[in-house]
Amino acid sequence: MNNLIQKVLVVGLGSAGRRHVRIIKKLFPEIKIIALRHKKCENKDIESLGLYKCVETIDEAIKISPQAAIIANPSSMHIGVAKELANHGINLLIEKPISNSSEGIQKLIEICQKNNIVLMTAYNLRFLPSLIEFKSLIQANKIGSIYSVRSEVGQNLSSWRPKSDYKKTVSASKKLGGGVLLELSHEIDYLCWIFGSIAWVKSHISKQSGLDLDVEDSANVILGFKGVIESELVASLNMDFIRHDNTRKCFVIGEKGTLLWDGISGSVNYFEKGANDWIPLFLLKPHIDFTYEEEIKSFFSSIDSNELPYISGNDGANVVSIIEAIKKSSNIGSSVYL
Repeated sequence: MNNLIQKVLVVGLGSAGRRHVRIIKKLFPEIKIIALRHKKCENKDIESLGLYKCVETIDEAIKISPQAAIIANPSSMHIGVAKELANHGINLLIEKPISNSSEGIQKLIEICQKNNIVLMTAYNLRFLPSLIEFKSLIQANKIGSIYSVRSEVGQNLSSWRPKSDYKKTVSASKKLGGGVLLELSHEIDYLCWIFGSIAWVKSHISKQSGLDLDVEDSANVILGFKGVIESELVASLNMDFIRHDNTRKCFVIGEKGTLLWDGISGSVNYFEKGANDWIPLFLLKPHIDFTYEEEIKSFFSSIDSNELPYISGNDGANVVSIIEAIKKSSNIGSSVYL
């Protein structure tokens, strides 16, 4: 990395914001980190996190002239802050989802293009070695023609947020951009990344559990990918906040067999046509910070080289549009075409 990035603004000091601060301090200790939060900055936070400064207004942050910003506040607040920063030529990494609504996203993308700045969406799962291998095997025709895709992700919200009251988290709040579709939107992103554009959706979303939240905790979705009618690819996607066995898997069924990606174990397994058991093809479970470190390095590299980011603002916008279609489909009880 060259000297272009000297100061970075981190918006929000929740768990995601603090993780970004810690990782930047580890990878690039020479960078000065400014934090922007809505409440008073405590000296203990400034000292413990090693912050250069902590400010309470966006105007204060802009005056310090950061070259880049990481937006890690609730998703319902992303776009307003991002637009102000982009108008001042500040490169942006926005935590997923890029917003809880498609309103304003396209305008943000246009501002970034006009000012020639990087806008990257933080879908860190794309940096996971096992998922990268899974995609490579599919593209290498390991299982031949693909017949079906089945993806599932779930974890009980009350155990997922053990250090805080889950009822007070973004995940449980509609106002802050919570709900299983937005919080677990990694799945929608990686399915598009691997299999291409989605043409239509059909879904049922609901609150199935006794968890104290005002958003959906379960989503059952069918996704139709673009292609000729004779070879249309359909995926089922099940997402929830209610299961007690932490799960993140994707099965791809093809003419030569089935590939299984397990994001929890970091494995890819193959069940060949005519076989009696799964064959291990890949196993690597990196340190929990690995994907976030790779994400930060990729973001900074895009700024330094003035190249398009690995995961664009358009990628983030696409996921939000799909989520809105999923919600509409559930409301009207029929398929919605994108």
